[in-house]
Amino acid sequence: MSNNKFVLAVAQMGPVHLSDSRTAVVARLLEMMREAKSRGSQLVVFPELALTTFFPRYWLSEDEAHKRFFEPQMPNAQVQPLFDEARTLGIGFYLGYAELSTEGRPYNTCILVDPQANIVGKYRKVHLPGHADHKPDAPFQHLEKRYFDVGDEPWGVWETMGTRIGMALCNDRRWPETWRVMSLQGAEVVVLGYNTPSHNIHWVEPVHLRMHHHLITMQASAYQNCVWAAAAAKCGREDGFHMIGGSVIVSPTGEIAAQTMSEEDEVICVAADLDVGNAFRKNVFAFARHRRPEHYRLIVERVGPGEPLARKS
Repeated sequence: MSNNKFVLAVAQMGPVHLSDSRTAVVARLLEMMREAKSRGSQLVVFPELALTTFFPRYWLSEDEAHKRFFEPQMPNAQVQPLFDEARTLGIGFYLGYAELSTEGRPYNTCILVDPQANIVGKYRKVHLPGHADHKPDAPFQHLEKRYFDVGDEPWGVWETMGTRIGMALCNDRRWPETWRVMSLQGAEVVVLGYNTPSHNIHWVEPVHLRMHHHLITMQASAYQNCVWAAAAAKCGREDGFHMIGGSVIVSPTGEIAAQTMSEEDEVICVAADLDVGNAFRKNVFAFARHRRPEHYRLIVERVGPGEPLARKS
C-alpha cells in the first residue's frame, strides 16, 4: 500500500419517476454528495441521466422529449445548487444528463466538475444502444437512437484532482475500445453512469445475465487497462420498469473493492491506491513494450465481421 490515494465515491440512485421534479432529484443528489464528502471523498460519481427518469423507454415526439427531459444549459437554475454545494464542500462530481447543445443537437452527456465547481470535462455518449423505430408490441421502448445523436468526440481523459480521469456512459462499458482509448491517454480512473433495464426487449436473455455481464465487463476492463473503475447505476422500479443496481468500484486487479447492496439511493466509497494501477502498467500491461498496433488495423478498418484475412502462407 502507498500514500498515493484518490478517495472515490459512487452515488447510486433509486428510481426517478415521471412525476419527480428536478428540484426533488437534485435534493437527493445533494444528500449523497454530503455523505460522500463526510467519508473523505474527492470525487462522487452520479448515474447516467441522473436528473430524470429513463425517458427513452417512452415513445414521445422529439419536441416533447426536449422540453421535458433535456438541459439546454449546464449548470442551470435547477441544478445550480449541486455546483454551489460542491464548491462549499470542496468535492468534485461526475453527472450524466440529457443535453440539448447550443446548436440544438441532442446528446446523452456527462460532465466532470472539479471541487471549485468548474466543468473541466464533457463527454457525449458514442455507443448508443436500442432502436429508433416504434415497437408497439414491446413491453417498453429503448429509444436512445431516436432521442440522441452519436457523440461528436472520442473518450477523453482530464488531469484534475491529482489524477487522470476518463469518462464513459452506460453501454460504452461493454466495448473494449472505450477503455483502451482512455488507457492509451494515461487514465488512472475511469468513471461512468448507467441505466440498464433488467429485461432485454431485443432477444430472450436470462435476467441474471444482465448483472453478470455488467460486473465481468467492469472487472475485466479495469484489469486489462490498469485503471480504477467506478460505475453508478440509476436502478429499481421507475414507474414499474425495473433496472439493475450493482454500482461498483473496481481495482486495477480486477477485484470489486465496493458494491452497493440495494436498489435505492446508496453511497459507496474507496480510498483507491493509484500505485496499484502503476504496477500493472509497468509490468503486465506495459503498452510501449508489448503492444503491436500494426496487427490491430482490422479493428478500425471494419465495423462488422467480414471474410478472414489473407495469409502469406
